[in-house]
Amino acid sequence: MKNIVAFVVFAFVFVFVPQAQTVEPNWESLNQRPYPQWFSDAKLGIFVHWGLYSVPAYASKEGYAEWFYRGLMTGDTARRRIMSLYADTTLPVFDQYATLADHWHAELWQPQQWANLFRRAGARYVMLVTKHHDGYCLWDSPLQPTWNSTMSGPRRNIVEDLTSAVRKEGLRMGFYYSLTEWSNPRHIWMRHADDSIGDYVENYMIPQFKELVARYRPDAIFCDGDWQNTAEQFHAPELISWYYNLVGPDAIVNNRWGRGTKHGFLTPEYSQGIIEVSSPWAECRGIGRSFGFNRNEDIENFLSDSELIHHFCELVAAGGGLTLNVGPMADGTIPFIQQERLLALGRWLDVNGEAIYGSSPYFDTDCRGNVVTNHTLYSRTSLPLPASDAVDFDWVRNAPLKDMPVDNFVIRWEGIVEAPASGDYIFRIVADDEATVSFEPAHSPVADSGRAVFLQYHHAWADNDDAQRSLHLHKGERLRFFVDYHEKDLEAMVHFCWSLDGGKNFLPVPAQWKGIATSESAKRCFTRKGNDLYVILFERPGQQVTLGDLPQLKKNTTMQLLGTSAPLSWKKLKDGRVVVDLSAVSASEANRLDHAWVIKVGNVL
Repeated sequence: MKNIVAFVVFAFVFVFVPQAQTVEPNWESLNQRPYPQWFSDAKLGIFVHWGLYSVPAYASKEGYAEWFYRGLMTGDTARRRIMSLYADTTLPVFDQYATLADHWHAELWQPQQWANLFRRAGARYVMLVTKHHDGYCLWDSPLQPTWNSTMSGPRRNIVEDLTSAVRKEGLRMGFYYSLTEWSNPRHIWMRHADDSIGDYVENYMIPQFKELVARYRPDAIFCDGDWQNTAEQFHAPELISWYYNLVGPDAIVNNRWGRGTKHGFLTPEYSQGIIEVSSPWAECRGIGRSFGFNRNEDIENFLSDSELIHHFCELVAAGGGLTLNVGPMADGTIPFIQQERLLALGRWLDVNGEAIYGSSPYFDTDCRGNVVTNHTLYSRTSLPLPASDAVDFDWVRNAPLKDMPVDNFVIRWEGIVEAPASGDYIFRIVADDEATVSFEPAHSPVADSGRAVFLQYHHAWADNDDAQRSLHLHKGERLRFFVDYHEKDLEAMVHFCWSLDGGKNFLPVPAQWKGIATSESAKRCFTRKGNDLYVILFERPGQQVTLGDLPQLKKNTTMQLLGTSAPLSWKKLKDGRVVVDLSAVSASEANRLDHAWVIKVGNVL
């Protein structure tokens, strides 16, 4: 039977392979091929995470619900408790998890409604998770003849049905595909040795990937589950070139094909975005903190309409885009809060889309192409953190406070530490990304200058000897410690610990820690298209707006508030700033605009 399946897959793939190869299977050839312009112009796509994990729909309040299987593998007690409602948790993990298919009916799923919603949201492409790390396929994969959605669960070919619906709405279709699986006996990811993956790749992953791609010809591929293996182990250059030669110049892949991957659009995840000019990129994130639907999330976890729109505009102004996730429920409906956010974004784009689609960032670069400034205007805010008894935090995809960005912030904790006994204490600091520790006698007046750094940590350093130091303290001795944490991107984590047993055990340093978090938030940003510049304001403008950072205005430069009809007058001040008069905008037109306001500066570039 195995040979028959392999022959069918090979024959199916062979039919669709073009006769002339145009891209060679090496990084140099791949990178000489231009990235398709449609992706850079699209700006907004919709990610869809839907699978067996949508039945329990459970993770920690900041966890990934689609990682439910992995939680069972590691014995996570919270997930095992939820799993006990569906299956006998004394059974092997796969047998437990497979029972979820009996509860996944998708009885209310209408793919055309989904596709219509995505179009109304302003998306230009959809990225469906065809197979996540659990290995369960959303199409009738010959390599998984029973572990798929056509033979169990909804008993529908979800890939085929949604692909057809999305294309009928005029959107492009992309596929997420996990290169690794937790459930495949050929290689159980995160349990078997990383280097034992060869048989799985050559006799399962590659044939399955080619069968899926040849059958549906997606415009984009988003691979994942790659970080413990190399691109060579996944045969990444061969597969990417094969895909490009099959689908043609509109095809694009991401950069998650194993360590050492040197090609593909970049995919920052739950971040403030990046500034990158050499490769296209799109941040991927959910409206809340999970990709798969998580019933355990609080309402505070979800971006508001304005927060979502502002974040999206910042990404576009930095030269990227957004692949925004929806996590449908097991019945096939998209939660109302997610629908509401999508429709709000779509309504805003209906008015202001010309500043987004097909736009470019308004950058100044040096002779080497490095971005000197992107002209985004920021304001700095300092907020107190709740008092805590330890500097021992891991925020994952979340800033410590609701009103802070998830990236690029600074926190200073101050606390008086009292030694419970005399002895040599070993202090340790660990952080993602950077942290320093300094101290002074508790009876001294607080002074920011002249205090020596006692510990410092940088996660990129190969040798972190300075992240641990010994200090002799007498019983009752009191010192005022300062922990300065600098977060750049992705996870936010810092642990300040000590040991009194020579480093055998480390515990959080106890104190009444008071923290101040400082961050910057954007007040306005810019995009450009042709000769026009777009100023995106995040605060409702009054009768006048004063703008800096504009290029030299021409006599025939025009200004208009998008969504209104009257031209705006303007004047240039002696200091170079420009005052824009909005008094011509009628009250009825102004009241229809919200979240972000866009002034089009025409014929200026």
